[in-house]
Amino acid sequence: MRHLPIWLSALWWGSLTTLGFLVVPMLFANLATPAMAGNMAAKLFSAQTYISSVCGLLILLIFGSKRPLVRKKTAQGATLFVVGGMLLALLVEFGVAPRIVARENLALWHGLGSAMYVVQWLCAAAVFWKLIQATQTD
Repeated sequence: MRHLPIWLSALWWGSLTTLGFLVVPMLFANLATPAMAGNMAAKLFSAQTYISSVCGLLILLIFGSKRPLVRKKTAQGATLFVVGGMLLALLVEFGVAPRIVARENLALWHGLGSAMYVVQWLCAAAVFWKLIQATQTD
């Protein structure tokens, strides 16, 4: 149980990495049309939002439990990144993605969504890194 937050952060960061830097580019390289790839990518990114939200929520619950599995100083240092990453995931899903699907100023919204995805990826990486560092100092 002690390593559960590390596993959750690894799942979060690893799923973002796999989807954003491997799966989606392969969709655009291998599906017949960009529209087909975009539709499939949108569905996968929606699923990723739920993975990010659940992992983040569980990490926050572990940080706030009465018998925390993570030292308070580590939890405090990582909480901002957890909340930031979750907020970015939800903003992309409910604010940016509908505009991309509607093809509304596509270059702007796609660029903004991509940037927010990368920042979310960095937040998840920071959480993972902080939790790994904390176990090495224990």
